[in-house]
Amino acid sequence: MEAEKVQSELVLILDYGSQYTHLITRRIRSLSIFSLCISGTSPLKTITDLNPSVIILSGGPHSVHAPQAPSFPDGFVEWVEKRGVFVLGICYGLQLIVQKLGGVVTVGEKQEYGRMEIEVERTGGLFGLKKIGDKQVVWMSHGDEVAKLPPGFEVVARSSQNVVAAVESVERRFFGLQYHPEVTHSPEGMDTLRHFLFDICGVTAGWKMEDVMEQEIKVIQRMVGPDDHVICALSGGVDSTVAATLVHQAIGDRLHCVFVDNGLLRFNEQERVMKTFKEELHLPVTCVDAKEEFLSKLKGVVDPEAKRKIIGKEFISVFDEFGQDLERKIGKRPTFLVQGTLYPDVIESCPPPGSGRNHSHTIKSHHNVGGLPKDMKLKLIEPLKLLFKDEVRELGRILNVPVGFLKRHPFPGPGLAVRVLGDVTEGNALEILREVDEIFIEAIKRAGLYDKIWQAFAVFLPIKSVGVQGDQRTHSHVVALRAVTSQDGMTADWYNFEHKFLDDVSREICNRVRGVNRVVQDITSKPPSTIEWE
Repeated sequence: MEAEKVQSELVLILDYGSQYTHLITRRIRSLSIFSLCISGTSPLKTITDLNPSVIILSGGPHSVHAPQAPSFPDGFVEWVEKRGVFVLGICYGLQLIVQKLGGVVTVGEKQEYGRMEIEVERTGGLFGLKKIGDKQVVWMSHGDEVAKLPPGFEVVARSSQNVVAAVESVERRFFGLQYHPEVTHSPEGMDTLRHFLFDICGVTAGWKMEDVMEQEIKVIQRMVGPDDHVICALSGGVDSTVAATLVHQAIGDRLHCVFVDNGLLRFNEQERVMKTFKEELHLPVTCVDAKEEFLSKLKGVVDPEAKRKIIGKEFISVFDEFGQDLERKIGKRPTFLVQGTLYPDVIESCPPPGSGRNHSHTIKSHHNVGGLPKDMKLKLIEPLKLLFKDEVRELGRILNVPVGFLKRHPFPGPGLAVRVLGDVTEGNALEILREVDEIFIEAIKRAGLYDKIWQAFAVFLPIKSVGVQGDQRTHSHVVALRAVTSQDGMTADWYNFEHKFLDDVSREICNRVRGVNRVVQDITSKPPSTIEWE
């Protein structure tokens, strides 16, 4: 997806490490405006090549006074002023603007964290029709504060502690908010962002998923030569299925899909998804049984990152072998591999600014992003890598992927390997987990909760507990149940089941699954945890 070709002005977010940066991107896209997030320390050429209409400097955990504090590149201010680009700094971004344009930022005597009240000091500008004295609740998270404004700037609002909360220089097109308008804890934050983008910057809402589909098809057709063939790795999930459908529409029968049974799938997954692929999606799919290859490589491996790397490498090995078989059949070796990598996968697999690397903090190496070998022979096609999950589902609806399939909960590329903590080949952990997971998911569906939950699954824990079953002492396995609500998977809250539901599910699991005598529920949100356990 090439930003300059999308039918909407680009709002570019420079990421300085805030846990909320991705929310800025999502909030702007919800206004039908195309937005992208790149490292705040990106070279000036990267920024200028994207040709944004608006640039937003995100928040971050750093102080502008810290050695090697991340900053926009040399020449940035001159370029945006020459081009008339609007700039909005949020939290750290505001402090960066003030410091770099000639103001002063100091360590605050009154640090502000959490909900705070601010009061408007100036009409027009950032707060539009708000009147002097109008108040609103916002979400603050800062230790430094503005002590002196750069030339040409004015204070627009202050907090109840008299700390500068918003500044602007309309003439220079620089604006700043000390709080986070993108979070729900700032109830009027979206109104402020909407006013800034539409009324101040004059951006038009022209970004539609239909444009994304048309643009991606053109990109794929340009990338893939008229005689090239493409392999698509289908996992049975929404992402790879939508990616395959999109590529199939672009190049037709030169797409060859492969579904790999790696021994790490859910209960009866192979039978279920192959039926859907063939009968509903009409995709050309070959099923490869590679259980022995994957599980033999994973034997004895307990480190989560090592598991992901092994699985990523083994997938490529299977695809290479599939490509060789295909070459013998069609007389031409496939050149490309399609993957359903999403934007959160890319964001979570990048390191933080100010760490000597680039972009936001590495949460885990994603199976699509971090697990591929450097010597891979196939070139990658990742048509969804700038989209969030809900956007992929919208794209799938446009491509006529069955709604029931689009509503499937996400399933990780490494499969049950990241839901069996420790060695996945030890004992009968995988069989136990499949049975437990199936009972849990079916109970959720019977209760009519499946569509209300973003993701639900069971986890096999590497511990045993004492129990009593059939009047006998047992020393059996413990499993955890995890269910979360989310919009895009970047943040998530645990789902609060009714006690009776949990009681019934726990009882059914312990009665039906041999080897389990204890069920616990994971009630941790993201952050501080991730959705998956590994």
